[in-house]
Amino acid sequence: MTKPGNLPAEVSSFVGRGAELAEARRKLTGARLVSLVGPGGVGKTRLAVRIATDLGAGFRGGAWLVELANVRDPALVGTAVMAALDLRDQTAADPAALLRSYLRERELLLVVDNCEHLLDAAARLVDDVLRAAPGVRVIATSREPLSVAGEHVLPVAPLELPPSYADMLERTATNDAVRLFVDRAAAAAGQFTLTASNQAAVVEVCRRLDGLPLAIELAAVRTRTLSPDQIRDRLSDRFHLLTGGSRAALPRHQTLHTAIEWSYQLLTPAEQTMLMRLGVFAGRFTLDDVEAVGGSAEALDLLSSLLDKSLLGRDETGYRLPESMRAYAWDKLRESGDADTVELRCADYYLSRIQQFAAAGRSRLLPSLAWFDLEIDNIRAVLRGCLDRADFARAAGMATSLIWYWITRATTEGARWLDSVLAGPVGNPWTYFARGFLGVVQNDPEAATRALDRGVTVARAAGMPDALAQLLAMASIAATMRGDAAGGIRLLDEARAVAGPLDDVGATLMTYQALALNGLVVGDLAAVTAAAAEGARLSREAGDLYSLGMMLMNQGYAALGSGAPRQAEELLTEGLRIADQIDDRVAQCYLVGALGCCAAADRQPRRAAELLGAMATLRDEIGATDHPGMAVALASATRSAREALGAEPFEAALQAGSRLSREAAVRLALRTPTTAAVASDPEILSRRELDVARLVPEGLSNKEIGARLFISERTVESHVRNILTKLGFATRTQIAGWMASQDR
Repeated sequence: MTKPGNLPAEVSSFVGRGAELAEARRKLTGARLVSLVGPGGVGKTRLAVRIATDLGAGFRGGAWLVELANVRDPALVGTAVMAALDLRDQTAADPAALLRSYLRERELLLVVDNCEHLLDAAARLVDDVLRAAPGVRVIATSREPLSVAGEHVLPVAPLELPPSYADMLERTATNDAVRLFVDRAAAAAGQFTLTASNQAAVVEVCRRLDGLPLAIELAAVRTRTLSPDQIRDRLSDRFHLLTGGSRAALPRHQTLHTAIEWSYQLLTPAEQTMLMRLGVFAGRFTLDDVEAVGGSAEALDLLSSLLDKSLLGRDETGYRLPESMRAYAWDKLRESGDADTVELRCADYYLSRIQQFAAAGRSRLLPSLAWFDLEIDNIRAVLRGCLDRADFARAAGMATSLIWYWITRATTEGARWLDSVLAGPVGNPWTYFARGFLGVVQNDPEAATRALDRGVTVARAAGMPDALAQLLAMASIAATMRGDAAGGIRLLDEARAVAGPLDDVGATLMTYQALALNGLVVGDLAAVTAAAAEGARLSREAGDLYSLGMMLMNQGYAALGSGAPRQAEELLTEGLRIADQIDDRVAQCYLVGALGCCAAADRQPRRAAELLGAMATLRDEIGATDHPGMAVALASATRSAREALGAEPFEAALQAGSRLSREAAVRLALRTPTTAAVASDPEILSRRELDVARLVPEGLSNKEIGARLFISERTVESHVRNILTKLGFATRTQIAGWMASQDR
């Protein structure tokens, strides 16, 4: 069985650092926090990942990497840790509280990378985790210590420099800085060896670059076009110009900057412009992003060239700039005077893409969520920039159109962004609707009502009946949640009166959803059944997966409460398949529990106990409360399963269910075979899906795969999504691993 974790695979050889690896292992046997501290470009991240890879097998919960380089807002540090651990912010719970609850009983190794720009927030979170979870150990990387109690600092120095005098070739070849240069030069040029004739130049380059791994790698890749002597001479000229001929050593950050500057100056003007403009991206980016924001018809060729020169990285999800390179590119963009123009172009691009997904409606929910998951760091940076510039129009447009991402992925974060937007001049009633919707999802009817009441006023004044109908329907749900049944009925009656003449599917569906949810709260199961059935029919016709999943869940609850467990199981199973498809963790939790109730009603007490135990774990992971429409059914299922099994067997089955992973719990509820059994059958994929899967291990983007197979990028996107669903995978890396196993 594969160990849990998310550590990236190494894409190049790991050179040296034997002493640091040994010291880190020694420290982590007793210390729970080890901070790797050193200057930029010294290789802290690479060292931390190697340490975690070596030690991860000793942790039952595996090793997990949290990347903070792309995070700019201190308030999002907890969100970044949750995302790395594959947790979701879909409730009103504070991320720090959710992490404490989730990690309390777990044993795992957490790597928190690039803390220096978020030092206080990162330190608070690490300290919080260490106090709450005794089985968790942390490796942090930063340019300065976190200053947390119990922290053990491991300085990460540059690689040991080779001696400046002429040494034996064999001895020089064992120096780590020289080994790194030779290894990366061989990778870049196809072949490269250290010889008596180039030894002096290689040694001088490594010494001139202070043994900084990133600087050495940037120099080594130039052996494609320059000899070691030419690299040495050009570097020496640049350093001489910088220091005025002084022999005094430069500060190491200046050395790295100079090495990057030297690499930059060797680029063509088009490559320089492209690298500068890439600095606007906070996180990973795709070719489509670059073509829109970078403003170049030769984007693919320029990106390929920057990749070849080690100025840019790429993984299965897209491109990214190393943090030191991104900071340099951004500085260059500001110096050029073009930063404001590129930032606005970037904001307009992301606003346009997000609104395109919103305009397509929930019929394109899956591709929109996949794109949001990839681009969220860039979206956050653009949102933050808009708010900092008081550009409330763009900020409101983005935050509002991201409603389905906030609901299924980041509810607390979405509420925070929308509150910031609504602090400014906003005249769009849909923004108030989005905030009210999140309040309902968070079980916070007071916050929901405040936003929805303001939205109703704006919608009436603007003459927008479609928005008004949905605001009134959502306000009805909020009123019923806070115990005002009469107010809920009044608001829903008005919503239906407004929606009736519109022939608007969204407004009609929202009124059916309000009818069903309100009926569940007050116990009117006949009303729930009628409304949810009609809502499910409309949702199927519209291709609205989210609404269909909710309607099926409501129908299933009503059937269960009416004493029809077989019918309920059929409805709830389809609902769970949809929740699994869109990765809605809250819906998965409720549906797993509801299917446990079905099992109990159908005289399957052991299965019922396991599913109830699994639900409890899923509920704790997301910080959810029990669904109000399920309280009676859950209590009845628990009681009947305990009576049928006996106290001890019931508790054993309950505990067995609580230990299931989320994926295993969903499989148990759906009565599906394990992922391993499914993935062992190569015929599960169609011929065209296999064609796409064979190209995934090459690290190609959807657009590049489409060019190879002469199909559209959208078709490739659909095939990849189908492959992931059929194999039960979450990432393209897993597809690559599966293809390798099929080849074997």
